[in-house]
Amino acid sequence: MSRRSLLRGAAALAGAGALAGCSSGNDASGSKAKTTITYWDWYASQAGWVDNEIKLFQQAHPEIAVKKTTQVSDKYADLVSLAYRSNNPPDILMVPKSPQLSQQVSQDWLMPVDKWATTSWQSRFPSDSFVEGVDVFGGKVYTAPFAAPAPSLQLYIHHGVFKDAGLTNDDGSVKLPKTWDDVTHAADAIASKSGGKVAPFGFGNSTNTTLAWWLDLFVRGAGSPGGAAVGGIDGMDYRVGHWTFGSDRNYLDVINLLMEWKNKNWFYPNSMSISDEQARAFFERGRFGMTVGGVWNQPEWTQHKFTDYSLVTLPSPSEAPKALFYGPPGGRFVAVSSKTPHADEAWAWFDWLYSADAGKRWVEQGQGLSVYAKNNDPKSVTFAPFAQYVGMSGTAVVGPQPAIRNPKVSAVQLSAVKPDINDVLAGIYTGQLKDPQGALTELEGKMNQALGDAIKKAPGVAAKDFAFPDWDLTKAYTTKPGA
Repeated sequence: MSRRSLLRGAAALAGAGALAGCSSGNDASGSKAKTTITYWDWYASQAGWVDNEIKLFQQAHPEIAVKKTTQVSDKYADLVSLAYRSNNPPDILMVPKSPQLSQQVSQDWLMPVDKWATTSWQSRFPSDSFVEGVDVFGGKVYTAPFAAPAPSLQLYIHHGVFKDAGLTNDDGSVKLPKTWDDVTHAADAIASKSGGKVAPFGFGNSTNTTLAWWLDLFVRGAGSPGGAAVGGIDGMDYRVGHWTFGSDRNYLDVINLLMEWKNKNWFYPNSMSISDEQARAFFERGRFGMTVGGVWNQPEWTQHKFTDYSLVTLPSPSEAPKALFYGPPGGRFVAVSSKTPHADEAWAWFDWLYSADAGKRWVEQGQGLSVYAKNNDPKSVTFAPFAQYVGMSGTAVVGPQPAIRNPKVSAVQLSAVKPDINDVLAGIYTGQLKDPQGALTELEGKMNQALGDAIKKAPGVAAKDFAFPDWDLTKAYTTKPGA
C-alpha cells in the first residue's frame, strides 16, 4: 500500500469516528474473543513481524483479540493527538515522537505500568534500561527499550549497478565506498558508464523528511553528532548544549557536497516528489545505484526476492568516521493508554511485545537488533545484508542524556520551530534558498532561542544541563546521576 493510500485511509478512519476501541472481536482461530484491544503503530515494512506476533499472542491468549491499525509515519503524532482530543485513543500504542514523552505523561496520555512491571519483570532487561527522565517519570515506568542502540542510517549499494559501472574488486566482488571521495568516484563511474541512463543517487522526499537522512549520515562521518533528521532536543550538539547548524562547518560542507552532486545531475530527477516507498522500489529496479535509508528497507526487499545489495555506514572524509550514532540508556517502544478500559489485556500485549522470544523473532526476520544481547548473535544471521547491519553494531553507542544528570530537564517543552531543518534542506536543494550558510545560521538562532525560552519556563533547569564538554564522539558516554 502506498503512503498516499495509507494517509487517505487514516484520514477516513479519523473522519468516520472509527478511532474508538472495540469491546469484542475474533481471535486468530475465528472463535469469539472476550475482549478486543486496539493497537496503533507506524510499522509498514515491519508489518509482517507485528502480524505474526499478533497471531502467536492470540493463540496464547484466545480471550484477547488485537485490532491493529498502522498509521502513516509522518502523520502518526498528529493522529495520536487527534485521538486523545476525541477521547478515543487506542488501548496500546507505539509512543509517538512528539510531543516529548514527558509531555505525553503530563497530559495524562499514558498509564504507568508499575502494577505489572515489577522489579522481577524489569530485571530481564539490561542494566540501566529504566531511567528517570527517559522511560521513567516521577518514579513510574511508562515504556521500555525494545531495541539495542543501532546505526539508524546506512548507504545502500546496488550490486548490479556497481558491477555495470566496473566498480568491482579483483575477485569480482563489489567495491564498497568508505569515504566521501569513494562515493563521489562511484557516482561518477555510474553516470559515465550508463550514459546518464542510471542515476548514481536517489531518494524519496515527498514527506519532506528523507533528504535530511543524507545530511545526518554524512555529517556524523565528518565528526558532528548529527540528529538533523531527528529534530527536537535530541538534535542538538551536546558537546556545547545547543544547536550548531550554522556554526559547525560540517553541516555546510555536507550540503555543499550534496549540491555538487545535484549540479552534476547525479540524483534521480524526481527524488523530491516521489515517496520513500517508491524510492525503495526504484532502487530495487536499478534506477539508481545508491540510496540512504535504514534497516527497515530490508524486509520489503526480501519479500520481493531482491537481495543484490550491500550497505555501509558513516562515510567520512577520511577512512574512519569521526562520530557515531547515539542512543539513550533506557528507551521507548509501546505504552498503554491511560484511557483504556482494558488495562490488563493491554498489558498482556505490552508484555508479549517486550518478551525475549518476540525480540528474537524480530532479529531473525531481519528487522533490527534486540535489546536482549543474546538475540543478536551474528552466527545466527544467514542473510548477508542483515549480517552487515549486525556487524555495524559498534557504530552505535550510548550518548549523553541531560535528564539523567538533572531529571527536571524532562519538563523542558520545546516549541516547534518552522522552517525546520527539513524545510531548509528542501529550500536549498530546490534553489529557493540561495544562501545555505545564512539559512543554517538563522535556523540555529531560532532553535537556540526556543531552547532558551523553554528553559526559562522549567524550574530548576539551566542551559549548562545540556552541555557535556568532555564528550568524546567516538566513545560511549555514561553519566552518573548528580554528576
